[in-house]
Amino acid sequence: VQVAESGGALVQFGGSLRLSCTIWKSDSFSIKARAWYRQTPEKERELVAGIRSGGTVHYADFVKGRFTISTDNAENMTMYLQMNNLKVEDTAVYYCNVQSYDYRIDYDYDSWGQGTQVTVSS
Repeated sequence: VQVAESGGALVQFGGSLRLSCTIWKSDSFSIKARAWYRQTPEKERELVAGIRSGGTVHYADFVKGRFTISTDNAENMTMYLQMNNLKVEDTAVYYCNVQSYDYRIDYDYDSWGQGTQVTVSS
């Protein structure tokens, strides 16, 4: 499984941004969960929002009501993070994470993208 984020940018306080995560996988893989994380130089990587294969969604308290995680209808190969009412403290590198399972070898994978920078100016 390979993943790649896009959509990071410089945006003003109170603005909006949509991040995308494109997922590539072979047919033998099934996706168990997808999530967005973020990290700054001062803090450890933290969960922002996640969505399980059954559709259950989870948000960190600091983004509830402002961010929305979603997937497209094309076999869920693209995941989005709509970020509204952005705050300066949302500035971070945002990472896409995919947990998958390969039934051919009975093995779980944890895949990460390279990250995309989001900077919110005051």
